[in-house]
Amino acid sequence: MRRQRFRLATVKAREGRHLVHSATAVSESAAPIKSHLDNPYLNARKEWDERYGSLIKRAQHWRGAAVLALLVALAEAVVILGVATRPKTVPYVVAVDSLGRVVASGAVEQSSPVDQRMKASALTQWIQDLRGVTSDGLAQRKAIDRVYAMVGSGTAAQTLITEFYRANQPFERANKETVQVDVNTILPTTEHTYEVDWTETARDPSGGVISVGRWKAILTVAINPPTDENALQVNPFGIYIMNVNWSRVV
Repeated sequence: MRRQRFRLATVKAREGRHLVHSATAVSESAAPIKSHLDNPYLNARKEWDERYGSLIKRAQHWRGAAVLALLVALAEAVVILGVATRPKTVPYVVAVDSLGRVVASGAVEQSSPVDQRMKASALTQWIQDLRGVTSDGLAQRKAIDRVYAMVGSGTAAQTLITEFYRANQPFERANKETVQVDVNTILPTTEHTYEVDWTETARDPSGGVISVGRWKAILTVAINPPTDENALQVNPFGIYIMNVNWSRVV
């Protein structure tokens, strides 16, 4: 009986010591974890990463997007600048016959300058349209349109020609007479000034000659190449009358 009690006490003592050793080992193994969790530097770094790390990444993404947008805007600016610096005037070529009359015209990559022969042809047609009178109302209207198509807007020539048409209505004159205009000479006096000499023959409705008179005019012109199809059709050479003064030669 005593031996059994002694054995039982020995076993309990051993179990107690084993529990003490186990608790000591657990506490020793948990100590590093606890010390790791209680490290203020690591805890602060972890908190900093959680709080500001995502913000930094988003900021990096936004900076990348801003740089990309800047590159796109720069490319667009280069394209717009290239388009803006291109010449906006479309050149045209005008083909004329041996008399200087227009036989063909169209847009080309490069056009030749208007020479003296072309200017003389355009001024001849302009004097004939201005001073001529015809019984064909449609032809007379087209002649008046061609006259104004070659007159500079807001110039002294425009004022003088308007006053001339008011005082000499071509449609009313056509009921009494027709006027044929024959241009004799066109001489350049300066680079932009021309002297034109012509003869007017007035006839009655039956064709009889009423009068024959000789006239002379001084024209000041300017060259402005056409920039659209409409201007090309009515004034292919781009010659505009800026000032005009005519009188009858006695």
